[in-house]
Amino acid sequence: MERPGLAGEWQPALERLHATNNFPEFTGRLCPAPCETACVVGINRDAVTIKNVEVAIIDKAWDDSRVTPQQPAWHTAKTVAVVGSGPAGLAVAQQLTRAGHTVVVYERADAIGGLLRYGIPEFKMEKSVVNRRLKQMVLEGTQFKTGVNIGVDIMGTDLLEQYEAVVLAIGATLSRDLPVPGRDLGGIHQAMEFLPQANRAALGQPVDNQITAEGRDVVIIGGGDTGADCLGTSIRQGPARSRSSRSCRCRPRRGPATSRGRRIR
Repeated sequence: MERPGLAGEWQPALERLHATNNFPEFTGRLCPAPCETACVVGINRDAVTIKNVEVAIIDKAWDDSRVTPQQPAWHTAKTVAVVGSGPAGLAVAQQLTRAGHTVVVYERADAIGGLLRYGIPEFKMEKSVVNRRLKQMVLEGTQFKTGVNIGVDIMGTDLLEQYEAVVLAIGATLSRDLPVPGRDLGGIHQAMEFLPQANRAALGQPVDNQITAEGRDVVIIGGGDTGADCLGTSIRQGPARSRSSRSCRCRPRRGPATSRGRRIR
């Protein structure tokens, strides 16, 4: 039950949340919330559950139709290209559009969202959460172009000629690898080979030669968010013979710690 007097606090809470975060519904669902473990309130009581607070504020705002397009009062006639449509690119585009600039977002994939679209599984964040934000941005005036690979379809020099500013928000799609014996054997895949295919299949899109965990022995190396996404996805793909997750951490080198040649005591 909502406590008396709380109704008048939702809108100020939303405004304060949006003052520093364009998409609290993304961070509230996906962020591992290291701020909660670092919260000083947790010294002698339960820490502030800021992640749940974010989601509660923004979801209620969407339910109450209080998240509306914010169109600029005037236009600067300045043009900006944003390369990449992940959360960073979208946030930049929204801020610049609201400042009155003409903003075009370029995305290499066939849909806007970056890893939010094809990297994050549906069970962790529904694509409808992304789509409603994109609808808001379109109504504000941001333009989107998909299926455009900068450096192939359009050269960077062309963007610099067409636009007065270019923002690079391309993310980091290069995977980390393990140079160990047997790495080149069959059946070993990077997470970003496995997850995008599974996300497309979950959205009903055809996927040729899809990597699937069904009926296989599955070992996941890495115990972070990506490893958890792979585990949850493999479970949902059907019964596997076995599943195992391994978290790899580097052992610190033995010996005295030094700083500028002096031993730290």
